[in-house]
Amino acid sequence: MNLCVCLVILSFNSVKSRSISEKNAIPKRTFDEKNKEHWRQQAQWTLRAKLAKPQNTKVAKNVILFLGDGMSITTLAATRVYLGRKYGFTGEEVKLSFESFPHTGLAKTYCVDSNVADSACSGTAYLTGVKANSGTVGLSGIVKRGDCEGQRDTANTVTGLVDWAQKSGKATGIVTTTRVTHATPAAAYAHSADRKWEADTDLPKHGLRCDDIASQLVRGGVGSRIDVVLGGGRKNFLPRSEKDSRGKPAGYRRDKNNLIREWLLSKESLGQTPKYVYNKKDLLNLDTKYNSVLGLFSYDHMPYHLEANEDDPSLSDMTRKAIEILSRNSNGYFLFVEGGRIDTAHHETKARKALDETAEFAKAVEAALRLVNTEDTLVVVTSDHSHTMTYSGYSERGSDILGFGTKINASDELPYTTLSYANGPGYRPHQDFKRANVMLDDLSSLNFTYPALVPIVRETHGGEDVAVFATGPWSHLFSGNYEQNFIPHAIAYAACLGTGLTVCS
Repeated sequence: MNLCVCLVILSFNSVKSRSISEKNAIPKRTFDEKNKEHWRQQAQWTLRAKLAKPQNTKVAKNVILFLGDGMSITTLAATRVYLGRKYGFTGEEVKLSFESFPHTGLAKTYCVDSNVADSACSGTAYLTGVKANSGTVGLSGIVKRGDCEGQRDTANTVTGLVDWAQKSGKATGIVTTTRVTHATPAAAYAHSADRKWEADTDLPKHGLRCDDIASQLVRGGVGSRIDVVLGGGRKNFLPRSEKDSRGKPAGYRRDKNNLIREWLLSKESLGQTPKYVYNKKDLLNLDTKYNSVLGLFSYDHMPYHLEANEDDPSLSDMTRKAIEILSRNSNGYFLFVEGGRIDTAHHETKARKALDETAEFAKAVEAALRLVNTEDTLVVVTSDHSHTMTYSGYSERGSDILGFGTKINASDELPYTTLSYANGPGYRPHQDFKRANVMLDDLSSLNFTYPALVPIVRETHGGEDVAVFATGPWSHLFSGNYEQNFIPHAIAYAACLGTGLTVCS
C-alpha cells in the first residue's frame, strides 16, 4: 500500500514536480532557505509556470468534483505540515496534490437562512446551483427544515449536475467515506426537507409521509440512474429483520424492504449488469462486465483511515474503481467524490484524524490525476464549509503540528497546542481559574480531543469562505470570489450540461 502520493515538492533544478512518494530521490533539505536566491528562484519558477500555462477552452468530456467535507483553509495548511513531517521535511514548504492546480478561487458558503452552512444546504448549492435552507437537501429556499408537505411539492425540487449529466448521456457516480445517504452525497440525487430522513425509521411517525433518502437513491428519477455508488451506510438499505453473520440486525429500516435487492432487480430490468459489493477485495476484483455497481462497505460511516482494516477500501481505492467503470461510457462521465470524515473528526475536535483524512483525500485526488487526461477532464476540488480549528502560536519550523504551539507558556503559565478549536468537546473545566494542563494528556492518541474555548458536545462549522482548486477545460472560470452555487453552473458551462449557458451554445 502506497503511504502517500499526495505531496508535491517543487524542484527548481527541473521544471517538473515530484511526488513525495519519490522520497528516496529527493534530498531531505532540497534548498537553502537562508539564501535569498532560493526565494527569488521559487517566485520566478512560479511566475514562469503560470505564464506558460495556456487557457484550456475545450469541452470537458469528463468532470470529477472532489469535496473535502469541512476542509477549511486552516485544515489544508496544517495537513501540509502533518505530511511533510512524515517524510523528513519541515512541512510548510510542500503542497497537497491539488494545491498545484493552475486556478484557485474562494466560495462563499452561507445558506438562505443561516450565515454558517451545514452540509445539506451547501451540498445543494454546489451540486444543483441553488442555495437552500439549512438542513434541507435538493429543495429551494421556500422549504423549511422538516416541511414534509413542501418536500412533496415538486415545484420546490431542484436537480443539478448528476441529473444534467445523465440527460446528456454521461455515466454518473458517487463516492464517499460517509453513509451514501448522508447530507453531502444525498444532495446529488435526493429531495428531502430534513437531512436526517435517511431511512424510513428516521421519518416522523405522524403526519404526511415523505420518501426517505435511501429509497430515493434506489427509486428516484436521478438516484436510480446513477451507475456507481460507493461508500458506507448499509443499515439504511436493509430491514431490521435481516441479521448479519453475528446474528445482529443487518439493517435499520422499519419497513421490510431490502433496498439492495431492489436496486439489483431494478438495474437488471433496465438491461444493465449490476453488482453489489461490501468489502475491499470484491471491489478491487470486480469483473469488467459489470457496468453498474453499488458498494456499501460498512453499517454506518466508513471507519477513519487510521482505524481501518484490510476489508475497508480507501478513498483512493474507491475513486480509482469508479473512474475505471465510468470511463467505459463513450460520452464521458460525472463523478462526485467526498472525503467526508474530515468533517466528523473536526466535530469531535480530533485534529489528528482530521489531518489524516485530509491527507487521504489528497491521495484520492492524486490517484484520479494519474488516470485522467486534464486536456478533456475538468477536475474541481473544494469544500462545503469550514470548521473552528485554529492554527496559532510561534512554534519553530519543523515542530510537530499536533504538538505545542511555542516554548513560551501563556500568561497563565500553562502550555497550549498549536491547533485548537473555538468550541467543542475538547473544552476542559477550569481549575482554580486556570486552564487544564495539556502536558498531562497524551497528544499522540488518535482520540485526543484538542482544546476548545466553548463547551459543546459537538464542535460547530465555521462561516468563512472555502478554497476552490481547478484544472482542465475552463478551469480559469473558478478564479476569484463567488457564491458557492456558482460552481455547478461553471462546471455545466465547461461540460455542456443543463439548460443554462454552455460553451456548446
